Amino acid sequence: MRRFLTFLPILLSSLAAHAQHPAPGEYVYPVRGVAGLCSANFGEIRPGHFHGGIDIKTDGGEGRPVMAVADGYVSRATITPGGYGRALYLTLRNGKTAVYGHLQRFRDDIEEQVKAERYRRRANSADLHFAPGQWPVKQGETVAYSGNTGSSFGPHLHYELRDTPSQRYLNIVREGIVRPADDLPPRILKIHYIEIDTLQGVCVQSRPESYAAVRSAEGRYRLTRREPVEAGRRGYFAAEVTDRRNNVGNTFGIWRLTAFVDGERVFEYRMDGFPPAMSRFSDAVSYYPLQRASRNEAIRLAQLAETPGCFYTAVEERGVVRTAPGQVRHILLEAEDDRGNVSRLEFDVRGRAEGFRAEPDPAAVALYPDRPAVVRAGDVTAEIPARALFEPLFCRPERIDLPIKPDSGVVVLSPAGQVFDASVPLRRAVKVSVRTAVPKRLQLRAALAQRLPSGKPAWIGGHYTAGTVTAQTRATGPLLAVADTLPPHIRPLFAGGADLTHEKALRFRAGDNFSGIASCTLLVDGRWVPCDRLPMQGLLLHTFDGPPARQHHTARLSVTDGCGNTARWEGIFYR
Repeated sequence: MRRFLTFLPILLSSLAAHAQHPAPGEYVYPVRGVAGLCSANFGEIRPGHFHGGIDIKTDGGEGRPVMAVADGYVSRATITPGGYGRALYLTLRNGKTAVYGHLQRFRDDIEEQVKAERYRRRANSADLHFAPGQWPVKQGETVAYSGNTGSSFGPHLHYELRDTPSQRYLNIVREGIVRPADDLPPRILKIHYIEIDTLQGVCVQSRPESYAAVRSAEGRYRLTRREPVEAGRRGYFAAEVTDRRNNVGNTFGIWRLTAFVDGERVFEYRMDGFPPAMSRFSDAVSYYPLQRASRNEAIRLAQLAETPGCFYTAVEERGVVRTAPGQVRHILLEAEDDRGNVSRLEFDVRGRAEGFRAEPDPAAVALYPDRPAVVRAGDVTAEIPARALFEPLFCRPERIDLPIKPDSGVVVLSPAGQVFDASVPLRRAVKVSVRTAVPKRLQLRAALAQRLPSGKPAWIGGHYTAGTVTAQTRATGPLLAVADTLPPHIRPLFAGGADLTHEKALRFRAGDNFSGIASCTLLVDGRWVPCDRLPMQGLLLHTFDGPPARQHHTARLSVTDGCGNTARWEGIFYR
């Protein structure tokens, strides 16, 4: 795979310039009774998105009171298995929206309203919107309790502030609304140099040349290499950086990364905020081939063709550094965190006589972000819509003759074919179809899968129709058709007929071998009841309504996976 940059005039965004900054004194801390430590900060680069808020530690526990940070009203409540899990949205009088995620439960009156709607709709998930007069709140008033729901790896509160009209995410630490203790400057771990060349009217990138950095003093770094870095006529840098804060072992993202060449500022990335539609540009701001496997931030000091200018406050020639043969240039990189701590790395580059030369590949196909395309790799066909790519690139469609190592119950239905290698991120989903013969008994269980580097297939989804397995996906790398034949497994976390008089919930352990749990239905005494799914914990639970009736009850649970396999459990409990 060869990838390239195009050098167009910079697309400047006015979003940052026109954003109204919140006044720090208008807000109180969002959670009561905790030490005030954070486990993640705003704008961290995640796979497929920027982190839209901060994560506040709840000292390992759940049920901490979550407060209205300012006067306003509860405008929305959601319950989903993944994402934010239970989340509450407060529209504030000052023009901002506060969002609280991964909640254990809402305040009692709000919880009862949401529960009534779930019963009415017979829906485990919920997305309810409320009028301004329905749930008014005052600053400091308890609105919910912290938890561990959704895509959460431990108890914490996810807290956001957004501009209400645009829903633009705001950097609440940089704005001084939340002030975690932090006098530790960022760490600069590595730099990577990528040279570029023009081939058939496009710019092709070389493999990165990597250099380790070490700390020479507090906030000062140097390369382990003493001699100048060899540079081509045109190239750019990527930097691996991370940050720490006082009193916690977590790693954090940085706020700013700036490059100076011979004393002139030529590139600057800043994480001041972003609208929801631009969250996926995390895969373009980062140097994705490194970022997808790194625990650090691998930030690209260059702007790709489709990346909006709102993430950059300085971009000269899209970040490309020109170096003539024998020329020595001085590079200074500055990394700053959201509390104002700064680290610097300085080194020289020297132009080499022979630079990178891209070689024509007759099997490569040129693709452009503004044009749809159809590409085939053996029996795999990708229908690529316009704006699916972050940059123009060459792809090399091919059949991948590597072993597939499915788990028990997974049937491989086709060879793997690859249109994009796994180092290519996609901005929009691509329609992928795999032409293959599928036995009738497996047709309802067929799906698209991605071959992982381990050889195991990872479920994507989709369906079988008329000799083709099709799905919409952003997954890249080798793709193939499979079938999932095993249903989920269910294990009640109570014995048959057990006395649950003193329990708050009916709990089950549930999971799936491959395609994951897609839905569940729980009946108690033949009546539908809400069932919360906590996928990160492998739990299903129903919170009991009201006091115990002190009698035996029947329970029937059905769980269906992503390929339509269903498991059922029936039992009795006493309450």
